[in-house]
This record gives sequence, C-alpha cells and structure tokens, in this order.
Amino acid sequence: MMLLRSALFALWFYGGTFLTTFLGLPVLRLGQPRVAAYAVFWARLMLFGLRRICGVRWEVTGLEHLPAEGPALLASMHQSAFDTLIWIVLAPRFSYVFKQELSRIPIFGGYLLASGMIPVDRSAGGAALRSLLRHTDRAVAEGRQIIIFPEGTRVAPGVRAALQPGVAAMAARTGLPVIPVATDSGLVWPRQAFRKRPGVIHVAVQPPLPAGLPRDEVMRRLTAVFAEGTGLVGASAGGDRP
Repeated sequence: MMLLRSALFALWFYGGTFLTTFLGLPVLRLGQPRVAAYAVFWARLMLFGLRRICGVRWEVTGLEHLPAEGPALLASMHQSAFDTLIWIVLAPRFSYVFKQELSRIPIFGGYLLASGMIPVDRSAGGAALRSLLRHTDRAVAEGRQIIIFPEGTRVAPGVRAALQPGVAAMAARTGLPVIPVATDSGLVWPRQAFRKRPGVIHVAVQPPLPAGLPRDEVMRRLTAVFAEGTGLVGASAGGDRP
C-alpha cells in the first residue's frame, strides 16, 4: 500500500508541477507578487497531495520566534524536498537561497527567478559570495524572509554535514539574527527515496541567535543546533499544522 501511495503521489507531484508550470505561464508577466502567490498555490497543492495520498501530516512549533513582519534570516536543516515546500506557505514573503543550476531548468527556472529566489553558483568561489550578498541586500530591502539550507544539500537524519559559511556572511551583512530551524522530515520523506512513509513531520523553529555575533560563533552555535536537531523536534512535538 505504501508503494502504491508513493507512486500516486509521484504522479500528483510531477504531473501537477508540469500542469501548473505551463498553465501559469501568463503569470510570469504579472510581476513578482503574482508569481509568488502562484508559487503558494502550487506548494499548497503539493502538500495537500502529500497529506491525502501518503498520510503525511506536519506540525510546526516556534513560529513565535519569527518577527511579525519585515525581513528575517532562517537557517534550516535540509532532509527532504518537504523542506523546500513548507516555507512557501509559512513565510509571507519567502525567498529561498537555491543552487543556480535549478534556474537553468526550462520554464521552471524562470519561475524561481521571477518569484524572488536567490541563486548561488557554488562553483564561482568568491564571486558566488558577492552575488549572494547583493541578492541578500535586495531581499532585506524588500522585507523578505530568507530561507537558507547551510548544509548545502539534503542530509539523512542522524548524519552530520559541514555547514557552509554563507549564512554567517549574510548575518554579518544584514545585522539580522540567524533563526535556526530543526526538522525530522527525512524520517517520513527520506532523502532520494521513492517511498513516503505515513507519519508526522516536525518543524521546530528555534530561538534566534543573538545579532552581531562573530561569524565563527554563528557557525559554532548553528552547528550545535543542527547536531541536536532530532532532540529539538522531539521536544517541540505537539504544535499546530499549517
């Protein structure tokens, strides 16, 4: 049954993405707010299928740690594709940091750029960091909530990965506190796995790190939060589903 449900969700996800991508082409001409609103529609559609087809629910705690309005810098653990969906519906003015290769996907890449996402060319060295900071300045000026995955890729639960220092540079540039986010999404939607297990995904927003910390200290504290990730989501279980 789980295999059948996973197959149906794959059809829902890829088929739904294909249809919404092409049906929404006129939206690309309407400007960033409309494109972002269309992205919210798409994400809600995908999450609806995940819940109804695969029996996956989610609980989010710690939203009180986010500012009521204006820019924010969220550093999230990344265990599955779920993590790239959930903040589209949680953050009112989301802006993900994503690898630039995705912007080269025909049409879909156009949506990423038109919706205000932040591309990073990870092979460009120092130029990549300068580009990241320029895009960060713009996102902050527009009052966006920036979501970055410091691990740089999806990491299986219980596995530790070295964090990329871009988040510390963004914090130093903007003066914003870094808000860590823990998750156990990989237990339900495993990394690079076809099967989706019924269950509850926990997303736990942690208290912000103090603003103005030295870059090394930001990375040290963020690494400690990520290392404790599973325990943090377990302690926070019982929140509300969006």
